[in-house]
Amino acid sequence: MASFEINFTKAALTGAAPAAKGKRDYYYDGKEKGLVLAVTPAGGKSFYLYKRIDGRPERLLLGKFPDLTVENARKLAASAKGEIAMGENPQKAKRSIRDEMTFGALFTEYLEKHSKVHKRSWAYDEREVNKFLKHWFKRKISSIEKPEVERLHAKVGKENGLYQANRLLERIRSIFSKATDWGWNGVNPATGIKKYREKSRDRFLQPEELPRFFEALSNEPNEVARDFFMISLLAGARKSNTLAMRWDEISFHGETWRIARTKNDDPQIVHLSPQAMEILKERKLHSLSPWVFPGDGASGHLADPKKAWMRILKEAGIADLRIHDLRRTLGSWQAATGANSYIIGKSLGHRSQQSTAVYARLNLDPVRDSVNKATDAMLGYMGRNDDEK
Repeated sequence: MASFEINFTKAALTGAAPAAKGKRDYYYDGKEKGLVLAVTPAGGKSFYLYKRIDGRPERLLLGKFPDLTVENARKLAASAKGEIAMGENPQKAKRSIRDEMTFGALFTEYLEKHSKVHKRSWAYDEREVNKFLKHWFKRKISSIEKPEVERLHAKVGKENGLYQANRLLERIRSIFSKATDWGWNGVNPATGIKKYREKSRDRFLQPEELPRFFEALSNEPNEVARDFFMISLLAGARKSNTLAMRWDEISFHGETWRIARTKNDDPQIVHLSPQAMEILKERKLHSLSPWVFPGDGASGHLADPKKAWMRILKEAGIADLRIHDLRRTLGSWQAATGANSYIIGKSLGHRSQQSTAVYARLNLDPVRDSVNKATDAMLGYMGRNDDEK
């Protein structure tokens, strides 16, 4: 090892020869105290700041020459010394970032310690993050900053809709919030970003659409998806809960379905109509799975059956109808058959009346009787043709 003190210039450092094999040469700047250039046997050259911090000698990497110029290396060295004088330790901060977990590792922990423990819809969290945030997996979590999250929120809003953009923003905020709970002392990059204003949907199956919908549904070749859509319509439960419906949640004697945990984290008792029970009894006769609607994926139950849904809508000639609108359809037909907002809210598992207000403004003003009446009214359109509407 050889040490030299010189006045750093581009020409002088460019001319510094490679160190001897197995050695490293050090050049000390005569102008900026503590600024050092280390030269390897291969000719690699790196700027360091050597300084005692908290009584210990520390070596802080500033950058590589010639990518980092002499002038900028001196500025970085002076800035770091200023931080040290203020009681900060840049080296400690760098070590903290180096040892910090990646976003991928954080999400794995979030999934195992939070989503799978507290949410029945954890598989949706996994799909959403893998779809939109996979490019973050290898990055340190502190490198993800607010402007980047804002750009992503805008991009997803434009390409995938305002609802999806807002749900993704909530997910990012939740993941980083858990990181803080678990000891990370960084800044949540989703904090302070405003969600898009979402227009509540009034869409539900209209009387003239029901005959076409039921006919297309009866022609659907995917029997599991077909029964799932029918139970979604007749039970009015959330899609994630219906996908994950288990046989041990169904009371065939009481004709009820007990959902242990809903979106609101509350249990819910769903009253099942005779028509819904008929479908479930038929499925139970041939079932070898704990799931009412089994699937081939990792969850064991049916995943989002988008292809079957699109086939049904195409055959029925129905536009702008989502699977979630089946839940809204039951609520709307309950209103049409005389149920008030309280009854509708109880049957759909709404925590507050705000969620049921959408049904009240459909000019359909008026817990089992209500569900049965609505079911009978809807199924009354089954098998009709256009002349009978």
